[in-house]
Formats: sequence, structure tokens, C-alpha cells
Amino acid sequence: MSNKIVIDPVTRIEGHLKVEVTVEQGKVADARCVGTMFRGLEQIVIDKDPRDVPYVVERACGVCAGVHGWASCMAVEQAHNAVVPEMGRVLRNLMMGALWLHDHVLHFYHLSALDYIDPTAILSYTGGSPQLISVRDKIKALAEAGDLHPILPSYAPDDFCVRDPDVVTELVYHYIQALEIQAKGRKASAIFAGKQPHHSTMVVGGVTFYPTLGHIEQFRRIIREVIDFVRGTYVPDVLAVASEYLLPLERASVGATAGHYMSYGGYPLDSHGDRMLFPSGVILDGDLDSVKPFDPTAVVEDLAHSWYKDEPRPGHPASTFTSVEFDKPRAYTFIKAPRYQGKPIEVGPLARMLVSKNPSFMKLLKEQGITRPGVVMRHAARAVDTLVMADMMDTWIGELIQLVGTTGIYGDTGSALIHDTGAWEPPKEGRGAGLNEAPRGALGHWIEIADRKVKQYQMVVPTTWNASPVDEQGNHGPMEEAIIGAPVPDVDNPVNVVRIIRSFDPCLACAIHMIHPKGEKVIPLGLRVG
Repeated sequence: MSNKIVIDPVTRIEGHLKVEVTVEQGKVADARCVGTMFRGLEQIVIDKDPRDVPYVVERACGVCAGVHGWASCMAVEQAHNAVVPEMGRVLRNLMMGALWLHDHVLHFYHLSALDYIDPTAILSYTGGSPQLISVRDKIKALAEAGDLHPILPSYAPDDFCVRDPDVVTELVYHYIQALEIQAKGRKASAIFAGKQPHHSTMVVGGVTFYPTLGHIEQFRRIIREVIDFVRGTYVPDVLAVASEYLLPLERASVGATAGHYMSYGGYPLDSHGDRMLFPSGVILDGDLDSVKPFDPTAVVEDLAHSWYKDEPRPGHPASTFTSVEFDKPRAYTFIKAPRYQGKPIEVGPLARMLVSKNPSFMKLLKEQGITRPGVVMRHAARAVDTLVMADMMDTWIGELIQLVGTTGIYGDTGSALIHDTGAWEPPKEGRGAGLNEAPRGALGHWIEIADRKVKQYQMVVPTTWNASPVDEQGNHGPMEEAIIGAPVPDVDNPVNVVRIIRSFDPCLACAIHMIHPKGEKVIPLGLRVG
């Protein structure tokens, strides 16, 4: 006997995602990730001035704020043959790095942690910490008032959940602290970006903002608070939970994919992009010891099960058009199926840590005997990924101070240029690609210019890779692959399914954008207290 479960929408993610799974003998036998909206931003920018495109497409999402504007600038700059000056490079790294720290902290505490704890354990806290007693009393009061919305919706805790009152109460206390910390990450970014979300100082060819030493000091003061929290609280919390309480879940390979990973590479460490904080590379077929060079021509978009008109064969994003076909047979989502050498590829922090062979993360895998990383190691990878970014911030701040000059006088040696003004005017014809790493994974924008206007534009975002549907060859996308085989002992409480989905940190607002008028069944959620 099989049971079909429809979760619509999946909560505590960005955007609107429906997931359908078939459960047989207590495990998921089949899965479909359904993107129920259509983006359409690419069509909006056709025939527009290429320099205006970053302002439009960065509004794909207010959470992935900045990453689309940056990737779009990179694509247009390549088409313009523009070279971003050193100060522009450093300022971009700093403003986007601050958002990186904001994003990962928010994802763990506010979007995912509730999947792994039993909040009712707080009511049994008997320790002496004034802060934790305050948390316990607050949650108790909310429970008695029937107003637990700050920690809802949630599935019922299962055997994998952390139930130790001391641990759970401290995690919820950190959840509350993280609300302020993630906001500080955005505030720091806005010092150089003008505002957040949707920065106003990053433009094609560089930036428009000259920082003073006062601006830099203000940024450094705020970002150090965020970094202190990352190093002292966030990373220890994730690694402790991942390597102890949730290890049985990981050792059961819950949430593992087919083993294909990719990073475009991101965050240039020099003006030519020869060295990157996150290197590019590809891992195929679970061979974690072999990182292959990334070939940008090997990316194609398969439309077999997407609500778009078929093309003769899967094409490269730079040369394919997007044309909606709502009534297409077999189609079930607005998300396309990007493939690399024909394979579904996982992108994101886990891919970055494996491709870069991060020593701390590889040591964790080895110590725990994990060869097929899944749902828990995806969180651990994100924590280490955050640490990599945090460790670079002081270096970039130092570079910026040197570029500005200790006296605060700009441009006396020519090193304080912020923009390639000579490449501002659009070429008559040109092509460009902006391939970068966003917190959620590999992000690509492609542009073609004709008669100084945009002729073609395409975006393939991280969630398009991870939440992609079945392709023409019958291969499931990484998220669907990760869900298949997951244990679901109680069909009314598919907590492992949402654990896996949230571990990818999906952003459907980026992957797709305009709502579809047809609604579907919604599973009501509740929290069992007392």
C-alpha cells in the first residue's frame, strides 16, 4: 500500500514550493518538487539598456539581496569588456560578505533548527542561568496563552529530535540572539551598499561609493559583532548538534544525493579573478577525491517536465529562450532542469566545501566515517562555509583601508578608483556571463547585446539546480533524489521530508517569480505542547 503526501506550501523557506511524495513501506518511493510560480524577469529586460539590467533582475528576491545584482553586473561587464578596479572588487566582497554572514545564521536558527529540537523540553529546564530561565518562562507563558507563533509551524518531534532541556533552551536563546545578529549583517552591508535589500551602489564597471575611514570603522565595528557570534555561538552550535545528537540521522544517509557537486567559484582575491575565496570545480558520481575543472559550456537546461515549450534538445542558457506552455503533457513545475554533462548537480555550501576540500569539513567527514553526506552534513558544511567568509572579512577591511589611504585622501596614487568609466557605454554587440557563488550556491546570469540593447537574458539560480524536476533521461533533480528513500514512519508527520528540503536552503522566489492561479491541498501543521 502506498500513501501520497502533499506539502503545499513548504514553510520556513523563501518563496512557494509544493512537494509531493509517495510513501511505501515507511519510506519515500517517489518525490516531486513543484515550483508553482513563473519568474519572467528575463523577458522584462529584453530591448532595455544593458546597464539597467542589474537594477531589475536583482529584485528576483529580497532575501538573496545583492547576489543577482552582482552576477548581472559581472555578465554585463564581460560584454562591455569592463575591468572592475581594486576598490570596487574589495567593496563588493565586503558588502556581499556581510550578507553571507546574515544569510547562513538566519537559515540555521530561524528556518531549520526547529526541525531538530523538541521545544517542549524548555519547560523542563531547571538550570540556574538567568537568560535561560527567562527563555523558559517566556515560552511557558506563550504556551499557556496558546500563542506559540514565534516557533510555529512545526512538525511533531520524532526520535531524532534533541530533547535535553539544557541544550534545547540554550538553542532557543541563541535563536532569539540571532534575530539581532542577522539584522546587523544587513546593516553592515548597507553602509557600503547604500541600502539593503537591493543595494544601490554596485553598478556595471564597479561601484559608486567612496568610503571614508569613518565608514570603514563603522562597518568593522558591526561586522565584528556578527563574526564573534558566528565563531562563538553559531558554528559551535551546528557542529555540536551535527556531530552528536543528529549523527544517527546522518549515518542513515538521510538526505544524500547521487553525489554530483559543483561550484562556479566566487569572491575574487585579485582584480583579475585568478584567485578565488571559493574555487570552482566539479565532483561527479560521489568520487570526493577527484575535483574536476568546471567547464562553463557543459551547462544546459532540460525542459522535459517544466511548463515551458520544448526545444529540439537541451540548450545552453546563453542561447535558449523562455516560452511558457501551461498545458504541456508530463510537465509539473515552473522550475527548469539545468544539467552539467547531463547530470543533476547539487550546488551550495556542501558542494563548496567538498570542491575546495576544506580541511575542517573533510576532517569532520573522516572522523564520523561519512562517505555520502546528507541532511545533517549539509548544515555542518554551511557552518564551515560561514567561517571561511568570516575569516576573510578582516583581510578585505585591511585592503580597503590601504586603498583609501591612512589619511583618508582619495586617489593621490590612482589606487582609489572605484569604476571603469571608459567601458560604461554599451557595445554594439557583445556577450557575457556572470558566474558567481551566492550563499545558496552556484548562480549564473547570461546576456547577449545587439544594437546596444539586451537581445537575450537568462538566469540559472542555485535553487533551479537543487529543486529541478525529472529530466528527459529520467534523472531526478538533487532535492527529489535526496528525498527518495527518506524514512517516513508516520505519514501524518513527514518531518524528514521537510528536514531534507530545508537543508538545501531553497529560495523559490529566485527560481520562479509570479504566482500560478491554481491552488492545491494544504497540510495543517501544529505543535504538540505539554
